[in-house]
Amino acid sequence: MPRFSVIVPAYRVQAYLHACLDSVLSQSFKDYEIIVVDDCSPDACGAIADEYAGRDPRVSALHLDRNTGLGPARNAGIARAGGDYLVFLDGDDTLLPEALQTIADRIGATGEPDVLVYDYARTYWSGRSVRNVLAAHLDEGGPASFRLTDRPELLRLLMVVWNKAYRRAFVEAEGFSFPPGYYEDTPWTYPVLMSAGSIAVLDAVCVSYRQRRRGNILTTTSEKHFDIFDQYDRVFAFIDARPGLAGWRPVLYRRMLDHFATVFASRDRLPLHSRAAFFRRAAASARRHRVPGARAPRRALLRHGLMRLGARRTYRALSTAQRLTGRARTVAGALRRAVRGAALQAHYRIQLLLPVRSRDAVFAAYWNGGYACGPAAIEAKARELVPGLRTGWICRPADAHTVPTGTRHLAPGTFAYWTALARSKYLVNNVNFDRRLVKRRSQILLQTHHGTPLKTMGTDLVDRPAAARGTDFEQLLRNVDKWDFSLSANHHSTLVWERTYPSAYTTLEYGSPRNDVYHRTGPEEVARLRETLGVPAGSTALLYAPTHRDYRRGGRPGPDLERLARVLGPRFVILVRAHRMSGPAPLAGAAGPAPHPRIIDVTGHPSVESLALASDALITDYSSLMFDYVNLDRPVVLHLDDVEAYEAARGTYFDITAFPPGIVARGLDDLVDIFATDHWRGSRSAQLRAAFRARFCPYDDGYASERVVRRVFLGETDGLPLPAPSAARRPPLPAQQPAGARLGR
Repeated sequence: MPRFSVIVPAYRVQAYLHACLDSVLSQSFKDYEIIVVDDCSPDACGAIADEYAGRDPRVSALHLDRNTGLGPARNAGIARAGGDYLVFLDGDDTLLPEALQTIADRIGATGEPDVLVYDYARTYWSGRSVRNVLAAHLDEGGPASFRLTDRPELLRLLMVVWNKAYRRAFVEAEGFSFPPGYYEDTPWTYPVLMSAGSIAVLDAVCVSYRQRRRGNILTTTSEKHFDIFDQYDRVFAFIDARPGLAGWRPVLYRRMLDHFATVFASRDRLPLHSRAAFFRRAAASARRHRVPGARAPRRALLRHGLMRLGARRTYRALSTAQRLTGRARTVAGALRRAVRGAALQAHYRIQLLLPVRSRDAVFAAYWNGGYACGPAAIEAKARELVPGLRTGWICRPADAHTVPTGTRHLAPGTFAYWTALARSKYLVNNVNFDRRLVKRRSQILLQTHHGTPLKTMGTDLVDRPAAARGTDFEQLLRNVDKWDFSLSANHHSTLVWERTYPSAYTTLEYGSPRNDVYHRTGPEEVARLRETLGVPAGSTALLYAPTHRDYRRGGRPGPDLERLARVLGPRFVILVRAHRMSGPAPLAGAAGPAPHPRIIDVTGHPSVESLALASDALITDYSSLMFDYVNLDRPVVLHLDDVEAYEAARGTYFDITAFPPGIVARGLDDLVDIFATDHWRGSRSAQLRAAFRARFCPYDDGYASERVVRRVFLGETDGLPLPAPSAARRPPLPAQQPAGARLGR
């Protein structure tokens, strides 16, 4: 019995079927069967199915005697299926790499649910890919599995069959099958979700939903769209036969009327002569299935009422008025923004004509985030060393509290912001400034970057669309051409930056200013940091800081930290720091929604350097934090359970498993064993860390910021503080872990 039965109905998709089947056969997860159902297709679909079946025993071709439509074709596939779970894939769609492995892992982690709901992305003929805009409803926080009553918002997702995996025993026990006709997904998905004893979600794109220019039923003009009424009749008949589901009638009633309205409003679906008849049928269905006392949302109350009354002309007039009003609001808002934008740009152009202020410097980091990273370290040192320097920090108002006293806060998009960009002599950022920045000859722009690159960057992303996400590389290079200096932490970074950001800037291989704090902080300050974070005295604090995954919308579920906390015992705490692009911190594992009392969410803390100082060891994956953390000479453990997927989506500059900063865990069991045996802080760990530090931290001695300030702001080229030899550097602060600590089992 295979884990998955992948059912692929095929009708007039000969141009896409190869890609569809190849996307399944190329999966790293191999425990599946593919059932291709040739729905008496007049093109080569049947021959293609036979070709693949002849090549691979996991593929079987089922040829129907007559064209039955998507629903009955899927039923034929179900009848032949032998897998634990049913996965449906339309013949013109594809699975993403690692999709089946990701689905299998989530099913295992959530206790074999009846239904697993995953995400998709619409893919257009141009190659553009857009993720489902309602993907936030697939947040994996909360219970590992649940019933629909606990997460009714799932009904807002696209009600299709192919974004879910179904436990076959559940489908057979309930006797689910697809009806004939258009909209056959409707009387399948609603009953399945309402009946499921356990549902789980997977916040990952697994299916590429091809948006065909022609040939899709949603772009086909036909009276077959009247099938929608029979399909909803089937949904309500299902509810009527099960009194326990009666509470869903108001919800389904509103969904039905919204669906009718969508079809009626589409110019492509209904023949012109049949629109009046469609509205009459919609009104009849609305009256027949009406739930007395159930109220629609205010925005839909009038529209639903008019549909129920059959007032088609009034309904059309209301829709037209709403559409025109919406357009008027959009136009008015756009006009206001355009006028303000024009005024700001006119102001900026005037400021560009005025003299540059030689004592002014403006700083920013992380796309106008708070006071952080290399720019913050350089700003602080510049105020100390440069007489009369006036500094400003660009950040959103919400982050203004992080800006130190004596540094001016500049809100993005204001007149003061554009004045500062036009007239400040020094411009410092760890990402690029606004693309509209005009770099003046007398201005100096310093690009600090934000970490040593392990993952692929810059122009190396041209062939990696999942990571590039629509990057305008021509604009990127125009921004790079504005750089005067590029700061590098080590020779590896120098080689990467100069290749991936090619231009005429000067590279300053001075070390990483944000790491100066590791060499200049005393034990009293570390003790204070631990106390403010809530780390109990005498405890060992582990900092868990994963990086962002380009192949997922938000944060991926990390290791089961609750299990790890139980294994570690009462003398350990885990500080969880989610990446800024990955949503909430993954606090709990599959066991439950509430975090363990010894798991502390520190995602909102403004300084990752402070978190590193307060911790005794780091658990990470591909984050550049590892390159900084080894300055502390404290243990690093890498949790790399998705190396293949990460490499496929983003790519790395070297094999981190071959040259790691510490012990490598390939999964949760490895991670538990590493800590249970004290391997995480043994001699092998120390050897790996020392080699890593020697290669990537040759200039991190606590004086990187001073070297930068003296070279860029003071113009000194001679007499800069040379990097201290490793043997002469201040010994790193010792970890706080109590001697002889043992794990609680």
